[in-house]
Amino acid sequence: MHRPAIDALETVRYEAPEARIARIVLDRADRANAQNRQLLYELNAALDHAAADDDVRVIIVAAEGKHFSSGHDLSGADDWSLEDVGVGTWGGFDQPGMEGHWAGEEEAYFGLCWRWRNIPKPTIAEVQGKVIAGGLMLVWPFDIVVASDDATFQDPVVAFGANGVEYFGHPWEFGVRKAKELLFTGRAITAEVARELGMVNRVVPRDALAAETLALAREIAVQPMMGLKTAKESVNQMQNEQGLYAALRSAMGMQQLAHAHNYIVHQRAVDPAGMELVRALAKKPPLDK
Repeated sequence: MHRPAIDALETVRYEAPEARIARIVLDRADRANAQNRQLLYELNAALDHAAADDDVRVIIVAAEGKHFSSGHDLSGADDWSLEDVGVGTWGGFDQPGMEGHWAGEEEAYFGLCWRWRNIPKPTIAEVQGKVIAGGLMLVWPFDIVVASDDATFQDPVVAFGANGVEYFGHPWEFGVRKAKELLFTGRAITAEVARELGMVNRVVPRDALAAETLALAREIAVQPMMGLKTAKESVNQMQNEQGLYAALRSAMGMQQLAHAHNYIVHQRAVDPAGMELVRALAKKPPLDK
């Protein structure tokens, strides 16, 4: 199995800005940090490296360029095989029909997100610009979110005939009522609205984002690692007892049902008419309430 070497990453940078802190930077700015398999598995390799380094107590996930992430790369520019880089128990990625499609999404999308959510160290997402659809899956698995005041968050996947992104954290991140509004309309929200909903911890000026995030990481990093690990596990376990994992699994089933429907009706995983609707949504300002 191919595991990207930490010193050979092409779409992700691994930095050590200070003692006890790792900073991992998505470095595909020319594609607005759209996620193909290379980016996902290089990010995973960097997170594994930071998690295994006993000198690291806090992990920051940031992004180069104007936007944190425009979501899944729909260009087809993706030459990494899941057979080579997969870290989960799924296989059969090349099987025909929904069997192969399902396996691929379980491995590269849901599986990685759940893995990152359970890293036994504090993690901070440092977010700017647009975060669209699959971009949310590079934010939600992490513990704390610091956003710039120009950040917006959006999941327009309903326009493509599916329930939402594969790691369906919407009701947990936005609350039930707001989750339904945002999914049904496909509208984006501002960083300040996300903070009011509890999805974002802090909103800071764009030019102060990196410094403010590092300052927070520095404050956390003075705490003993055992205390940090047990505190994180205690909060995560509370969510588990509330039904987080079961809810995510149920939504993943709905995702596969939607894809199967679209394959029958449109001969592809998503409704092709969705792109026109998403382009129209991009012209609307983000909701500020």
